[in-house]
Amino acid sequence: MKIKLLNLSALGFALLLGLPVAQAQQTDKQTDAKIKRLLKQLTLDEKITMLHADSKFGTGAVPRLHIPALLTDDGPLGVREEVDDHWAPRKLTTDSATFFPNGSAIAATWNPALALRYGQDLGEESRARKKDVILAPAFNIARTPLNGRTYEYLSEDPVLNSTLAVQTVKGIQQWHVAACIKHYAVNNQETDRYKVSAELSERALREIYLPAFKAAVEQADAWSLMSAYNKVRGSYCAENSYLLNDILKKEWGFKGVVISDWGGVHSTVNSALNGLDIEMGSPGSYDKYFFAAPLKTAVQEGIVPVKVIDDKIYRILNLLYHTALAADTKKPQLNSPAHYKTAYDIASESVVLLKKDARLLPLNLSSVKNIAVIGDNAVHHFALEGYGAGVKAKYEVDVLQGLKNRLPSVNITFARGYNGNYKANAPDSVKAASNRPNAKLIAEAVAMASKANLVILCIGGNRSYETENTDRKDLSIPFGGQELADAVLAANPNTIVVFTGGAPYDLGKLKQQAPALLWDWYNGSEHGNALADVLLGRVNPSGKLPFTFPASLDDSPAHALHTYPGNNDIAEYKEGILVGYRWFDTKKIDPLYCFGYGLSYTTFSLSNFTTDKVSYTSNDVITASVTLNNTGKSSGKEVVQLYVHKDGSAVERPEQELKAFQKVLVPAGKSIKVSLKLKASDLAYYNEKDKKWTVEPGKYVLMAGTSSRDLEGKVTVSVR
Repeated sequence: MKIKLLNLSALGFALLLGLPVAQAQQTDKQTDAKIKRLLKQLTLDEKITMLHADSKFGTGAVPRLHIPALLTDDGPLGVREEVDDHWAPRKLTTDSATFFPNGSAIAATWNPALALRYGQDLGEESRARKKDVILAPAFNIARTPLNGRTYEYLSEDPVLNSTLAVQTVKGIQQWHVAACIKHYAVNNQETDRYKVSAELSERALREIYLPAFKAAVEQADAWSLMSAYNKVRGSYCAENSYLLNDILKKEWGFKGVVISDWGGVHSTVNSALNGLDIEMGSPGSYDKYFFAAPLKTAVQEGIVPVKVIDDKIYRILNLLYHTALAADTKKPQLNSPAHYKTAYDIASESVVLLKKDARLLPLNLSSVKNIAVIGDNAVHHFALEGYGAGVKAKYEVDVLQGLKNRLPSVNITFARGYNGNYKANAPDSVKAASNRPNAKLIAEAVAMASKANLVILCIGGNRSYETENTDRKDLSIPFGGQELADAVLAANPNTIVVFTGGAPYDLGKLKQQAPALLWDWYNGSEHGNALADVLLGRVNPSGKLPFTFPASLDDSPAHALHTYPGNNDIAEYKEGILVGYRWFDTKKIDPLYCFGYGLSYTTFSLSNFTTDKVSYTSNDVITASVTLNNTGKSSGKEVVQLYVHKDGSAVERPEQELKAFQKVLVPAGKSIKVSLKLKASDLAYYNEKDKKWTVEPGKYVLMAGTSSRDLEGKVTVSVR
């Protein structure tokens, strides 16, 4: 990779090493030589300084050699506001940023191009805020719907996760900012996250939980990675040699830097020897960190070899050349119209139409003159909520404001209906009190609903209810939302329900009683404008669910097998590879809403599903083609999904697995031929006995459709 050395820090490097200042670009070989020369000049104390935090989000610098601190910041919703060493906001006027839609919203677009744009804009804003590493993207598998960070992650499927993660990483790093992919690995619950050990088979690890990390490293060349809090097979992730040394650095060839999660380090020697490079966020003073004075002592006593330290320093210096010491070809922008447009496009493509009624959707303004907007989520702002990282957004358009922006001539009234104030870390009695229906607010909402032509009811969760450091107790609708819906729908059946959340909830009753139901997300700075345009039909909804909605929590595998949250700090992943829809489809369990589900204002059908051949070798590429027909009266986007079933497998296989997908815009009444490619090697399973990926010969059924339970086309091929 060519590295530009044009800024002052790079100039200092050039002068120090005796390199020609006019030489703007260096080859990898030259950079390697410079780093090795620097390594010889660094003292042990200076090296130790670079291996641990020296501020809440930065490492130590070495001014003598012009080596800057490595500056990180939280994502993935946007670049976090500046905080002091006690996590208190610094209250600056220069640390705002675009609030981007949450991770599961991005996944719901099923649109890699939008994931790339999100990454590019997040990287640009990180660079504008002078960050070297952005702690994003986050893409752990949604194993349980209760996980407090499901909203932050992507989906339950490794193919969808991998595709979107690769594009996001590529986008971020275009701006000389390192994407820090997280949380590695098998970090699937917040309950007991600091001590729980995930016990799982090698096949489940390889087929479900690692593919997105592998893709981000091998296909996108991620420059940094964050180790998770939890243990895997009894060893903390920050000192797990199998994960960090054997798989990540040796098998995958990761050349980047492993950064601990904040407070996720538990040892000096084990962490140093087993693959951790930088320690962040530990309690106590910086000079007492595991990688501070204790590490220096371990090196001096010969317990930790100098070559181990030098490998870490080499990686950090290499990262600095990619980031802090790389020159920009153009000035990075912050809070730009283009970034807000990306936030809008993701939000508008992520909305999932769960149930439609042509009388109500899209809105018919010729008959609607008086709209009652009801529910705290219509005015709720999500950017800075919750225990985890937020964004100090310059603005956030809520649903009520978005409707008023788009419908200036319509009489729009508002009733709160419920109070969404919630403190996730409060005592259970306080949380329970804030989570009950409010009779007075419901009565006010009913009075307003009964007088309106149309009601838009906005209920669901928020980012204080779904938050880092705690899981939800169940799938129930919070804040008395179901009771509010019962009363409002009884008062006015012309009610569109908009449910906002980042993870599955129990929508069973709403599915039956609401004539129209949309799933919305924590959808960023342009949230309200995007949702209003979907309601009005200016944008045809095209979102698809990135995870299964169970009809009952006990239908989900981790709960059906009673392995969540674990016993004696051990969570056994007894479901193995049968995560999400793989479990539901294999066990013949009907979900409330299946993986990949989402309706449109128009209608689609598939025809002429074929493959380029009927027989393949394991080295071939399979090309499947299908005609996507828009049989309705409006243009729209649809996601063609390709699943594979193995006939007569010698090992356990899911009923079907997603292997490819493509989102396509089709004009009304038109048809488009869609081609989906997958390598025959992608049909492999991980062979635990031989410790390698194995393509099993035999027949495979390829199925094309618009969700995991709506597969119209089937073709059988053989692989030899």
